[in-house]
Amino acid sequence: MENVKLKVAVIIASDTRSSGVNKDETIPMLKKFIEESNWVSIDASIVPDERELLKEKMIFYADILKVDLILTSGGTGPSKRDVTPEATRDVIQKELPGFSEAIRMESFKTVKTAILSRGISGIRNDTLIINLPGNPKGAIDSLTVIKEAIPHCIEIMQGKGGSNGHDSK
Repeated sequence: MENVKLKVAVIIASDTRSSGVNKDETIPMLKKFIEESNWVSIDASIVPDERELLKEKMIFYADILKVDLILTSGGTGPSKRDVTPEATRDVIQKELPGFSEAIRMESFKTVKTAILSRGISGIRNDTLIINLPGNPKGAIDSLTVIKEAIPHCIEIMQGKGGSNGHDSK
């Protein structure tokens, strides 16, 4: 995938940002990160913390726009309105816990409340979906931790080569 730019969509899960109460600062930061990673930002949406709306948006990006990567930000905490992991689990066919475990492990070193994150990661068809924290800095820090593994994962899951480090003979 070195010569192919990853197509990325961003979903912000937030009642206050989707209603205009709070200004979103995460999308510009993620778009900058995507551009600096030599990936392509296809679309970005701000959606209320509603399970069905989040599912619809993920399905649209994965099945209609056929992006390689969906990054969600927000809705991963323990509050009653935080439903991003549940929506993600509803649409993925295979969970990839390593991404979210690495995010929590690394984040916990500096932010002890990172242990409250329930974010998950997984695959829907040929699309990798990763839940990031809602805090803009937390989202970028988390993405930085896992960035190097993302293209390799997508290459393998899309059947475009790659090696998982094991001989399958």
